[in-house]
Amino acid sequence: MTEELRTAVRGLMPRALEDLSALVAMKSVADARQYPPEECAAAAHWVLEAFRDQGFADIEAIETSDGSAAVVGRRPGPAGARTVLLYCHYDVQPPGNEELWGSPPFALTERDGRWYGRGASDCKGNVVMHLTALRALAAAGVDPRAHLTIVAEGSEEMGTGGLEDLVRERPELFAADMILIADTGNTEVGEPTITTSLRGIANVVVHVSTLEGEIHSGVFGGPAPDAITALVHILSTLHDGAGNTTVEGLTNDQEWAGVSYDDDQFRSDAGVLDGVQLTGSGSVAEQVWARPALTILGIDCPPVVGSAAAITPRASARLNLRVPPGTDPAQAQKLLTDHLRAAAPWGVHIEVVPESTGSPFSSSTEGTGFAQLKSALTDAYGREVGFAGQGGSIPLCSALAEQFPDAEIALIGVEEPQCRIHAPDESVDPSEIENLAFAEALFLSRY
Repeated sequence: MTEELRTAVRGLMPRALEDLSALVAMKSVADARQYPPEECAAAAHWVLEAFRDQGFADIEAIETSDGSAAVVGRRPGPAGARTVLLYCHYDVQPPGNEELWGSPPFALTERDGRWYGRGASDCKGNVVMHLTALRALAAAGVDPRAHLTIVAEGSEEMGTGGLEDLVRERPELFAADMILIADTGNTEVGEPTITTSLRGIANVVVHVSTLEGEIHSGVFGGPAPDAITALVHILSTLHDGAGNTTVEGLTNDQEWAGVSYDDDQFRSDAGVLDGVQLTGSGSVAEQVWARPALTILGIDCPPVVGSAAAITPRASARLNLRVPPGTDPAQAQKLLTDHLRAAAPWGVHIEVVPESTGSPFSSSTEGTGFAQLKSALTDAYGREVGFAGQGGSIPLCSALAEQFPDAEIALIGVEEPQCRIHAPDESVDPSEIENLAFAEALFLSRY
């Protein structure tokens, strides 16, 4: 049966390319300010019909609290079987500056063996991976040994919490023994990896005000407090000289016990320029998977081009704080808020506006489902499986763990460092779709 499934998956890769091309062409950014809602609606309809064709007769698009549509469906298995939930999301990040792309972001394009397009890996490639696994089982004449639930989210990239609310409102839709979250990936192409740790998120926006309005820098410069300078002073206190995040009261010396992340590999994956040092005093794995990280996402102030010889009265910054398992994101957000206020110089007026938080996540790896998933991944890739963390956040994992404490939750997916998710020239290595689909088909035939 193993070779039949491998052959079936390989034969389905042209179909996978067609499917991903169709999905990438839909500009399903879940933000009506940027793209028409009809684009997300079309993607939701496409996903619903594709999984209906794979036996999910009981399937619907459910409007969630943030207005997005979650596609949720069920496919019954043998009597007494356990339930596996397959997760993915069909919404994508906006493409950003399209001039930085080597090909149109919403037209899947093959270059040097990779498939380029927004959502090719995050996460439409995982939608296609699930479909390819199910089609391979059908082609090989193998029925899954479990009841199946498909969940395709429509606003994951916006972080607006619609699906998490639905989990709490209608938990019966999501009840499962094994949950496969297909929204992460391997540490490198061909290295099977299960993600076991996610950092949470606690963002804020800080506003600094110093003057009633702009004033001439020549006439008043010196004693007149400049809002940009005050903001820079505040932001400079959030890291030490080595680049460690130093929010007062927040621990920043955690260790990581899983797979390592080579410094040179990280430099290559992140595109660090020659001669520029990595920041932080711990290992790369500790820095990205086990410790808090503060990133300045944006600053509002006059642009260089067009700026006047004037002292700026107001300036703002949006801050992204990632927190590891064991840290309460609400408490971390409060610590960050208190730190910013305490760091404000010269009595400047400061306002800190909290954004929504997301909890960190850590999974157990001792269950039957994990053992069978590891076996399937090993058989598909011909390599031992590694456990890794991920610096990003998937708040849904914590919501599912809270509702279903006995369920096993594993994070896998077609992403790997070369994919450049959320950046120009996002891509996927088709071998990852093939190998992951084969592994998932094996798992579903055994679990």
